[in-house]
Amino acid sequence: MFFELQLPRPWRPDSEQELIGNALTWAELGEQAGIDYAWAQEHHFLEEYSHSTAPEVFLAAVSQRTTRMRLGHGITLMAPAYNHPARVAERISMLDLVSGGRVEWGTGESSSRLELEGFRVNYIEKRAMWAEGVREAARMMSATPYPGHQGKYFTMPARNVVPKPVQRPHPPIWVACTNRDTLKMAARLGLGALTFSFMDAGEARFWVNEYYETFRRECAPIGQTVNPNVAMLAGVMCHRDAEVARARGLEGQQFFKWALAHYYRFGAHIPGQTNLWEEFQRAEPEPMAGLGGVNDPAGVREHFSQLEAAGVDQLILLQQGGRYEHEHICESLDLLGREVLPEFAERHGQRRVRKERALAPYIEKALAAVTRVEDVEPPVVESYPRLWEREGVTRQEVGTQRALDAASLWRLHVGGTGTGSGTVGRDGRDG
Repeated sequence: MFFELQLPRPWRPDSEQELIGNALTWAELGEQAGIDYAWAQEHHFLEEYSHSTAPEVFLAAVSQRTTRMRLGHGITLMAPAYNHPARVAERISMLDLVSGGRVEWGTGESSSRLELEGFRVNYIEKRAMWAEGVREAARMMSATPYPGHQGKYFTMPARNVVPKPVQRPHPPIWVACTNRDTLKMAARLGLGALTFSFMDAGEARFWVNEYYETFRRECAPIGQTVNPNVAMLAGVMCHRDAEVARARGLEGQQFFKWALAHYYRFGAHIPGQTNLWEEFQRAEPEPMAGLGGVNDPAGVREHFSQLEAAGVDQLILLQQGGRYEHEHICESLDLLGREVLPEFAERHGQRRVRKERALAPYIEKALAAVTRVEDVEPPVVESYPRLWEREGVTRQEVGTQRALDAASLWRLHVGGTGTGSGTVGRDGRDG
């Protein structure tokens, strides 16, 4: 399942709360239907297109409403200005712990001007920032202690980053792929490919073959392990009547693509004022591939079967876009669970075994190329900044000076001139 959390205008005061509540219900119904993954985006400032700004919070809530479903960041923005690598490592690990080891760690660079400039991220250097952040966050999760890093985009001393995840050395890593160059990069670095694009089976087969050919020939992992997988987006709205399915679902899928293009390709946006839904209603929708899943159960099964035959490892189902009705999504999930997904679940286990057997020698070769984190002698870090230490001063003298300086620091922060043993109030009197 793909949780973009789109919210077209007009908005009521409780619209976002209602959307999140509905989405948590969809996650529960999705697990009941046999859907294995929940992918939640991280976007910022992209009004109407995505209100999923804190996926770690949303996924934590999903983890408490499900027992089996994998929890995917689709994706974590890795430039340090968005998320410091240590904070990423901490959040991913904590989510893995509260979910019992169900996290999939999707990563990405970010591309929209609204987001990049909002966080002062240099567009030209964003891929280098992503690579440095992913590599080091993976090391933080797996090393005790993390030896520290002196880098171009962030620097950090040796620290033991806690907690550690359930999945060792770290949860599976993915990267968002919007073109073939990024797809091949994912394969070279041993990452799963999240191809957030709609494709027909012929194009999907080409992407999958190129990914695995590159993985077998060139993989040099950026993380501490590998995750050879290709996931692909598929628009879905299922109803027993194909015409009803298209009436309910086609406009939402078109809005998803159009709003994405507004922020990433052609739109001029005035924060807080531009009305995407109104502009979309006036626009001429572009042709879209990969919408065979907006159909009756037989049509959805046929579309999924074609992508399965093309070698796609996972379909990411986009069911919420535009102004979808909550009840229609619930009905669609129920129908998918009863009449579409069971046959794929039966084949999936056997397919996974065959794939693991075929890739085993290439995975072994890739793991031999992993750059392991070297053990270091961690530094001694005292509990309080040693502002009072001076050359030639004895530790006894330091102890006396420390007490005096601590009082001075307190007065500096809170004001006043009190010197008593109690706290000093802002009016200067002992408290």
